[in-house]
Amino acid sequence: MGFFLPTYFINGLRVFAMKKKLNKETIAARAGIDTDLQHKAIVPPIYLSTNYVFQEVGENQPYEYTREGNPTRDHLINALSKLEEGVGGEVTSSGMSAIALIANILELNSKVILPHDCYGGTFRLFSSLAKKGMLEVHFVDQGEEKFVNETIDEIKPDLIWIETPSNPLLQVVDVEKISKKAKTINALVAADNTFLSPALQNPLILGADIVVHSTTKYINGHSDLVGGAVITNNEEVLLRLKFWANNLGLTGAPFDSYLTLRGLRTLGIRMEKHEKNAASIVEMLLDHSKVESVYYPGLLQHPSHEIAKKQQHGYGGMLSFTVQGGLSSVKKFVKEVDILSFAESLGGFESLITHPFTMSHAVLSPEEKEKIGITEGLIRISAGLEDTADLIDAISAGLKKI
Repeated sequence: MGFFLPTYFINGLRVFAMKKKLNKETIAARAGIDTDLQHKAIVPPIYLSTNYVFQEVGENQPYEYTREGNPTRDHLINALSKLEEGVGGEVTSSGMSAIALIANILELNSKVILPHDCYGGTFRLFSSLAKKGMLEVHFVDQGEEKFVNETIDEIKPDLIWIETPSNPLLQVVDVEKISKKAKTINALVAADNTFLSPALQNPLILGADIVVHSTTKYINGHSDLVGGAVITNNEEVLLRLKFWANNLGLTGAPFDSYLTLRGLRTLGIRMEKHEKNAASIVEMLLDHSKVESVYYPGLLQHPSHEIAKKQQHGYGGMLSFTVQGGLSSVKKFVKEVDILSFAESLGGFESLITHPFTMSHAVLSPEEKEKIGITEGLIRISAGLEDTADLIDAISAGLKKI
């Protein structure tokens, strides 16, 4: 015999009021499900309409114009907010537009601290804003003990940007420790959670104020759209995010939100396979004579393994390693590996190889790359959903050619 759940409305959408806190897998799987009041469709319809009819002159309503608000987009951000345990957020047109949105809620000449080994696009954006005189930007090694004990007090930032694990060396920093320190100087903390997704890490629970995702990656998981999301647990920050997302036109398209919802529903089971494949590849690389170093937080010898173990629910599907022989060896490896595509991005169903030195971090100068450890021989792998043995065989074949 069935039972009925009480409902309430958010922006015109019916949302089930659950009697108990649901597990993440259930929240993701049920995102938007059974919310169609008109035809009782299990999967919610896509609202592609640009505009909406006003019922009364001068009366506010939930939806007026899709740049400002859209039911399909709301299904997605409501689900992501529940997964991250935030009060709300905004879906954006790309991961970079999500990062740009956070930059725009800051006042002119705000001070920002970022990781010295952050994603190349993040480095490019904040460096450009600093050159225009809009922000004061500091790239520092957040893994050093003096970062929390000295650097934060010296700079007194308005925003601390965290990327954990970092791209591509997978350094993990203590979100809780940094967030507690930030509160003492009234600084916001924004964490890029793209590498792990809400399935494996929740920065807001650890003390951060804002979490950002490139939904292009694990959340969508199918390599067929570009999107982003920003979630916060701060009502005042939420108002600023929504104002600037609408003001700048950074909000995501309804159809992309629909596709992202489809991907989100299988996030949990996909992350299990991603991590299984990554761990198996790492185990093989550790014993290979052509491999100089391996970067993966799940390794006991990884410098920040204990932090990862404390704050993450898993170690994820991303790994990096350095091969002997530098660039020439990388070229030989890439040519020989057959079922791993040599392409940018990550987090899709397919396994990918990237060369950070010439791809994701090409914008950095040779000196900057050397300082943070991005060498010509560094290879990054996004472990997909293929058969584990097939991936091991393909990577082994590539290493034999070095």
